[in-house]
Amino acid sequence: MNALLKTKTALATATFAAAATLLAATQAVAQVTFYENDNFQGRSFTTKRQIGNLERWGFDDRASSAVVLSDRWEVCEDVRFRGRCVILRPGRYPSLAAMGIDDGVLSVRTVNKGARYDENRYAPPPIPVYDNRRRNGEELYEANITAVRVVVGPPTQRCWVEREQIVQNSGSNNAPAVIAGALLGGILGHQVGGGRGNDLATAGGAVAGAALGSNLGSNSGGQVVVTQNVQRCTSVPNQNHPDYWDVTYLFRGQEHRIQMSTPPGRTVTVNRLGEPRS
Repeated sequence: MNALLKTKTALATATFAAAATLLAATQAVAQVTFYENDNFQGRSFTTKRQIGNLERWGFDDRASSAVVLSDRWEVCEDVRFRGRCVILRPGRYPSLAAMGIDDGVLSVRTVNKGARYDENRYAPPPIPVYDNRRRNGEELYEANITAVRVVVGPPTQRCWVEREQIVQNSGSNNAPAVIAGALLGGILGHQVGGGRGNDLATAGGAVAGAALGSNLGSNSGGQVVVTQNVQRCTSVPNQNHPDYWDVTYLFRGQEHRIQMSTPPGRTVTVNRLGEPRS
């Protein structure tokens, strides 16, 4: 009887130890990294456990972007998880300003796996993130990078206002002549710009054409000159920080592609399958 009891006790102890090991491994996987600038730039701080006051770690009111590798994390604007709190799903958050807590994170903790929250508690959907941490001591290799493409955001639009004079008949609208002149001017502007969509030249042509149209309609009597504001716009390349680097590398005769949030070097660290690792 004592032998059976000892066996059961040993089995229970082994089961509890295995469960504790599994729990510790699961908790170790949960990880969030904060960056002091947008787009994962500047100083960073990584944690795998809850922190009630980031001031003790020298990272209070500094977080501007974040990367969540696994699990859900609750970030709060005050210590001990008070004030406004937002739940982050796994993914990349280039800017925390969208959720109203930019530079305002003071406490952070994981969310229980079974807990359910209203959708308004969550941050906007993040950019997917790839967990490139080394697994189970796997062997690593260096793969040569063959191509890098810098990807920036869409072009931005710049607009300005110009003062434009048009001639109208007193008591009547001479708009047809003005519109026709602007159309001719727009075509002329494209020709001046080499036919490659030079918006600045087109806008200038449109202004000249409008004046031409006014002159075309100025043969009748009782005319008045009217000055009005006209908005002109053109698209210019985005000069902000790149969204990501599209990287192509070769490993064991096979081509792979990844997207990186920082400029790559000459090689990429991979496992035996060619999957990126850090």
